[in-house]
Amino acid sequence: MISTDKDRGRKDKGAGRPGVRPLQERKILRGLAALVFWVAVWTATALITGKALILPSPLAVVRALLRMGGTSVFWLSAGSSLLRIACGFLAGVLLGAGLAVLTSVSKTAETLLAPAIRVIRATPVASFIILVLLWASRAMVTGVIAALMVLPVIWEQLSAAIASVDKGLLELARVYRFGRRKTVRLVYLPSVLPSLVAACLTAQGLAWKSGVAAEVITLPRSSIGTQLYYSKLYLNTDELFAWTLTVILLSFLLELLCRFAFKHLQGGRAHV
Repeated sequence: MISTDKDRGRKDKGAGRPGVRPLQERKILRGLAALVFWVAVWTATALITGKALILPSPLAVVRALLRMGGTSVFWLSAGSSLLRIACGFLAGVLLGAGLAVLTSVSKTAETLLAPAIRVIRATPVASFIILVLLWASRAMVTGVIAALMVLPVIWEQLSAAIASVDKGLLELARVYRFGRRKTVRLVYLPSVLPSLVAACLTAQGLAWKSGVAAEVITLPRSSIGTQLYYSKLYLNTDELFAWTLTVILLSFLLELLCRFAFKHLQGGRAHV
């Protein structure tokens, strides 16, 4: 049977990367080993302490998480927090990207807006939570705070990426008489996309931390922050740890969604 060029290309591609799978497997094994190590440290510390009120064991936390997972309150709280923070994160990304483009093309806009964005970055989260609570309802505070924390990160990284676009590529685009849209699509987007991905992955962690902190202070209905507060108030330490574990898992989920979205975007651009 005669092999086609497409088949040979697939074979060559696979043959050129013989160590990729073993490398990935070793990385996964190292991650699992680190996880087992810290769980063992946690278990040993809990046994030495001997006080579940101060430090519950990992098994107690998992039991509490499974018990909570069988209630509608858990899923409603987790889903509501995820929706609020994800909306705030998305709003912060869009607003930060828009302001980065604006301040990159207009010196006047940069002069006026850059100091305000830097003030947002330097202001403590607690101060913003209290101020926003004066102007918005409790249900809106979480999303607003998440957006405010995301905005400076996206703006700063994207502004730097736009400023560092290869001048040679821009000159080449002018020589070939690319229009504005074609220049943005073929020159700017490939240049700034890696920085945007890195900024989004950093910002989503900030969005979760600040969003849950806002919920703990404002206590909106059906939220993880409210459940954290009441777990602490009633000294349900195992549930407090379980809700904290839920925050971490949802943060990882949001990061995976970001990576998937950008991977899909890059894959779509490769076929343009």
